[in-house]
Amino acid sequence: MLPHVPKNLWWIPVVLFSGLTACGNLFGTTATPTLVVPTDTPVPPTPTPPPLAAMVNGEWITKTELQAEVDRYLDAQLALGFEVSEEEATKTVLEDLIDQLLLAQAAHGKGFELTDAELQIRMDALASHLGSENALADWQSQHGYKEETFRSALRRMIAAAWMRDRIIAAVPTTAEQVHVRQILLYNEEDALNVADQLEAGADFTDLAKRYDPNTGGELGWFPHGYLFDQALEEAAFNLQPGQYSEIISSEVGYHILQVIERDANHQLSPDSYLVLQEKALQEWLLDERSAALIERNP
Repeated sequence: MLPHVPKNLWWIPVVLFSGLTACGNLFGTTATPTLVVPTDTPVPPTPTPPPLAAMVNGEWITKTELQAEVDRYLDAQLALGFEVSEEEATKTVLEDLIDQLLLAQAAHGKGFELTDAELQIRMDALASHLGSENALADWQSQHGYKEETFRSALRRMIAAAWMRDRIIAAVPTTAEQVHVRQILLYNEEDALNVADQLEAGADFTDLAKRYDPNTGGELGWFPHGYLFDQALEEAAFNLQPGQYSEIISSEVGYHILQVIERDANHQLSPDSYLVLQEKALQEWLLDERSAALIERNP
């Protein structure tokens, strides 16, 4: 039984710059800056926009910017040993850029400001990390940045990370949870046999240890929204301590769950907390996307 695995998105705290040289890509899939569409004025006329990949609430993501970011993403994936198609990379990068823009826009809407002096401090820190200002300039050039676009990308990234941190910080550190053990079988016949033994009065713990000598079927505590398989989670939360479930089929096999304890306000484990933070972020993004004006033209 697996937890709901968070998407490996750009929002992991790269703004701390701890992974600058790890994969050769400072921003993951979101380094590309966007430009604000000029407001309508009679003089001079509004400039013709460049070819656009998307617009998010009036802010541009140009095709040039998108392609440059796709190239960086593909290079980073290749360095990690993964092969990703151009089409898949383009889709992933564009959606991540849209998410980043939504977060940055929300940050500014809540009063976030980054002064030029504060931005320069970040730039100086990056230069120091790489060894010199020339090393940072070389890094920018190697990854398709100009000084202006790099500063714009960094500014937007910091705003987006600020908003992201506000969202995930609001997730409580406690939640209703169940403590569960399971008997996991890999064919239906064995599962039916174990169910018959339980019905006849066999001890659940003894059977769990027989089929999993290492852990005894121990799954630990978990909250709502943690498990990838919703049927397993629903079954667990419908049980009271000491009760066990019917056979539940999943991609992994055949499960029989037993709830050991329940707690309406149990401390979350670090892993559970991370999963719920990711869930909160994704739900926030879904809400923002539904209310935003997003036009794609990949």
